[in-house]
Amino acid sequence: MSPRIVVAGAAMAGLRAAEQLRAAGWTGTLTLVGDEPHMPYNRPPLSKEVLAGRAPFESLAFRPRASVADAEWRLGTRVTAARLAERTVELADGERLDFDGLVIATGMRPRRLPCPGPAAGRHTVRTLTDAQGLRDALTRPGARVVVVGAGFIGCEVAATAVGLGATEVTVVDPEPLPMLRPLGELPARLLHRRHEERGVRFALGTGVTAFAGEDHVTGIVLDDGRTLPADVVVEAVGSAANTEWLDGNGLDLTDGVLTDALLRVGGLPYVVAVGDVARFPNARYDNVPRRVEHWSIPGDTAKRAAKTLAAHLAGAEPDPTPFAPFPTFWSDQHDFRLQSFGAPSLGLADIRVLEGDPEGDVVLGYHADGRLVGVLALGGTAAAGAAARHRAELLRQPAPSPQHA
Repeated sequence: MSPRIVVAGAAMAGLRAAEQLRAAGWTGTLTLVGDEPHMPYNRPPLSKEVLAGRAPFESLAFRPRASVADAEWRLGTRVTAARLAERTVELADGERLDFDGLVIATGMRPRRLPCPGPAAGRHTVRTLTDAQGLRDALTRPGARVVVVGAGFIGCEVAATAVGLGATEVTVVDPEPLPMLRPLGELPARLLHRRHEERGVRFALGTGVTAFAGEDHVTGIVLDDGRTLPADVVVEAVGSAANTEWLDGNGLDLTDGVLTDALLRVGGLPYVVAVGDVARFPNARYDNVPRRVEHWSIPGDTAKRAAKTLAAHLAGAEPDPTPFAPFPTFWSDQHDFRLQSFGAPSLGLADIRVLEGDPEGDVVLGYHADGRLVGVLALGGTAAAGAAARHRAELLRQPAPSPQHA
């Protein structure tokens, strides 16, 4: 039988891993397994353009490279178990696949609130099916919308709902400001004001204890005793890594799948992890393994993991170059954009205005030990252009010395 690499996960990270394996010289069988019925597509527009009706599915689908035209796609099923020592995985339909190499690319799923109440009328935004169902609900006349969670997805959905003409849009979060944890206090205050000016209401510093209603949600009950009426509830309370299928293999799965600096898993040279399920060290900043849920990470991790795995299967030494990806993300909300370069989360204690005006277009710098580690632009084209200059500064900076890593 031809040697085979199984890619567990058929979204963006899985596709990029397959393409990079071919680029790294792998000529054997590639089998990709994914639980969605669709070929890989771009997820960020789901909470914005798709909800707003500006992007059909055809515009989201990735066009695979010709190098993976012969790949086997097992869609509409998922990997349910793995025996890594035996090099086998089991699928939900009962099939067992043997492998020579395994790529873990199973990604994340939305968390749900463990609160009593009806399920109808509660939505998440992770898949195309999620987004299509939520759009149908948001476009009903007079919709009252409550978004639970003031992170990126929650604020994007709230902005889109306002644009679609929802009667009321309220964002609930136990934190005192939206996006406080990932961005810090100054940008959180700026975003809070901008959302309120555009019609979003906030119930901050409180959580949800129950969903009101019998067969369909009619409101949410807050832990401060209030009940907010709602026809549509969006749960945007974070995500959980899809790692249960790896239980029993002695891996560290406390927050995604722990890897080494070459993206190998559990000390096994024939198993690698990619995308936002991987918890890896980034030599650009330090040696602490972290998961990174940014759009750029699937491609970056796929390139390094593919080289690592292909080298092992060819009997060669892996590339020793330190893995130092440069994270980037953006978020469109209302008529403005957030654009980030680097690792703002490492510099939350020292945020400075680099350019512009906090009341308009502004660029913020995040510093750790006096070193610029992240840049955030907030506003329009002027902010984006200024941020690009500071991006170059970030890229020029050397990695910290080992004693500071």
